Amino acid sequence: MSFSLHGIGVSGGIAIGYAHLASSARVEVPQYMLERKYIKEELARFEDAIQTTRAELEILRSHIPPNAPAELSVFLDMHLMFLGDSMIAEEPKRLIRETQCNAEWALAQQMDALVARFEEIDDAYLRSRQEDVVQVVQRVLKVLTGHPSHLPLDIDFDVERILVAHELSPADMVLFKNVHFAAFITDLGGSTSHTAILARGMAMPSVMALHNARGLIRDHDLLIVDGRDGVVIVNPDESVLTEYRLKQNQWRIDTDKLKRLKTSKSATLDGTPIELMANIELLQDVDAVKTAGAHGVGLFRSEFLFLNRDDLPSEDEQYESYKAVAEALNGKPVTIRTLDLGADKQAPWGHTVADNPALGLRAIRLCLAEPGLFHTQLRAILRASQHGQIRMLIPMLVSFSELRQTLMRIEEARVSLRKDGLKFDENIPVGGMIEVPAAALSAGYFAEHLDFLSIGTNDLIQYTLAIDRADDSVAHLYDPLHPAVLQLIQHTIRAGAKLGKPVSVCGEMAGDPSLTRLLLALGLRSFSMQPASLLQVKQQILKSHLEELSPTILRLLKNTDPDKTAGLLNRLNT
Repeated sequence: MSFSLHGIGVSGGIAIGYAHLASSARVEVPQYMLERKYIKEELARFEDAIQTTRAELEILRSHIPPNAPAELSVFLDMHLMFLGDSMIAEEPKRLIRETQCNAEWALAQQMDALVARFEEIDDAYLRSRQEDVVQVVQRVLKVLTGHPSHLPLDIDFDVERILVAHELSPADMVLFKNVHFAAFITDLGGSTSHTAILARGMAMPSVMALHNARGLIRDHDLLIVDGRDGVVIVNPDESVLTEYRLKQNQWRIDTDKLKRLKTSKSATLDGTPIELMANIELLQDVDAVKTAGAHGVGLFRSEFLFLNRDDLPSEDEQYESYKAVAEALNGKPVTIRTLDLGADKQAPWGHTVADNPALGLRAIRLCLAEPGLFHTQLRAILRASQHGQIRMLIPMLVSFSELRQTLMRIEEARVSLRKDGLKFDENIPVGGMIEVPAAALSAGYFAEHLDFLSIGTNDLIQYTLAIDRADDSVAHLYDPLHPAVLQLIQHTIRAGAKLGKPVSVCGEMAGDPSLTRLLLALGLRSFSMQPASLLQVKQQILKSHLEELSPTILRLLKNTDPDKTAGLLNRLNT
């Protein structure tokens, strides 16, 4: 039966392929009593399931691509460790012997007991490990019930596969970054969540906020994913399939045409040069930066070095990562944002998750609360600065006292490196992110004490409009064209210009070609975005004349009628 689902298109393009369901729900297990004479056989069945699961994980481990992040290997090692723990491998056998229950039931009971014990732990990091226990047990239960797990790195990709999940975290996206899926769709999520941002960076058609896709779609269903319009068509008939194959082919032709702009000078029709930078998460993203012809990296999200692992990356590990990116860019600028964990990228250690993490201990607040952690990262960034044109970016600055403390911590790191005789760039530029209204309104002060500013429009919109950007139930209220948002952006750009300090936008507005002319008209001259968006934005820049944009942008800034906003934007883009 053919049907369609509608959600939020978070990454454009069209994909056609077969559904691959990501396991999320717990396996339902039966309960029955065994005669004493069958206990030995049941114990053997349980042990076989443990060994089969171990073999699955070992196969998965052997298929890790050579360029995969080290976090993936750590993730699998942790699951193998849990699988060998006596609480999972031995305790269920005691229950089978003593209660004469079946293996599935014994293992499920033990899992519930372990989860309950994890829930009592105060430490947030240790408490979060319960999910790993559940995932390992689910693999064993699937073997016992005759439904072994699909191995996400061991899939037959002779045909296109589309990942169907209830929810994907940014950490999940790191794991899937080395696995080829044609597209992904999820029940939950918003267009500016970090998962959606990563999807755009991977140029992967994606639809989120479908609500019940994971329950309605079955493995191997044929799917059409329209990432622009937010539509998923399940088991389409031949006429619909033909129509979308034509659309897909046209999309690919248009994408190929954009590649011709790679070597074109990035400037408006009146000759104003515009800087186009790229946002990245990992070293492997540098290839995409070069392919797009970016002027450098405007945002290196360093927190992705900290995800999917039990331990913290050492100073040397961080230094090698930052150094590798700087060297790979051959002298082009690399802006490294200090650790920005919190909100939908939860810190796996150290602090209990707040009731409202978006307003809690995140970004620079977390770093200042963990001086040892911050000191290690600052030393690593400073050490790497001798290998390229590295800049340091501080996220979510709000108060002047935070800025003073941060600059003091940076100086302490400099002093410690000098004491150790280690070289670094004494004049490394230090910038701040403008992500909350308080920072935007105080942009003049921050610009006076920093070398550059970068506007994070995703959080700026979220905090200005009091809208959780990862919550699809309020997604319709998330409005980058709200007059208050535009005025804060313009105020920040003007504050930087007044003091001769560069201002860029590194949020998702920078990568939206429909907003390129608007940002140009507001005075923006430096954009940073996912590499996949860069050539579309460049195309808009090449067709723009700054003087012609002024009258319409003045009307947009004064406009308070939402019904007129779309018309004014269309006028700006014609």
